[in-house]
Amino acid sequence: MAQKGVTTPGEASKKDRKTNPAFAKSVDDPALPRVLIIGDSISIGYTAGARENLKGVANVHRVPGNAGHTGMGITNLDKWLHKKNGSWELIHFNWGLWDLCYRHPESKNQGKRDKVRGTLTHSPEKYAANLETIVKRLKETGATLVFATTTPVPAGEFGRKVGDDKIYNDAALAVMKKHGIKVNDLHAVMAGKMNKFGKKPGDVHFTTEGSALLAEAVAKEIRKNLPKGEAGK
Repeated sequence: MAQKGVTTPGEASKKDRKTNPAFAKSVDDPALPRVLIIGDSISIGYTAGARENLKGVANVHRVPGNAGHTGMGITNLDKWLHKKNGSWELIHFNWGLWDLCYRHPESKNQGKRDKVRGTLTHSPEKYAANLETIVKRLKETGATLVFATTTPVPAGEFGRKVGDDKIYNDAALAVMKKHGIKVNDLHAVMAGKMNKFGKKPGDVHFTTEGSALLAEAVAKEIRKNLPKGEAGK
């Protein structure tokens, strides 16, 4: 069964918030900068590891669930960035895998994925337009922004086409270049490694070891891009 807020978009359930370390309550050290991670289930997989790698360096938080596609991002950004949640020195964000997914209401696959009969969630052009809106809103926070590229689509994925990850990343990178946004190329980290680190054939998700590798890359990029003098070490 799909876990709402973990493998499906939306806020994580109370059960998942208790059992998944990505959603563990983060108690801030006031001496350290605050970092927000926004993203889908791939980011949920690397959040806890990134937080551990940045212990003593930054207070690492994430949005309270799976950020889904860019349309959901636009809908929820104001809630995620509300002043009651505090200010952020750095925001590490990602979308893509939900945007490039095809779904059909009669599909028997998890999440109604179906790249043969299904409807595409967002075209590359719409994805880029949505990212444009998102980036403009994120820039209003004054935080350093880091965009993470979409990780590879493996052969045999029910609702996603091999190669679309590159097309959507190219569209996203054009937006990031326009706005001077830093990029964490997680696609490059996993390119050619899905057989080793993919959870199973045709699955975009990663093993524990794969998520740990991504967590290291995310922590390294966050550490590198924290404002000078802000990092704990």
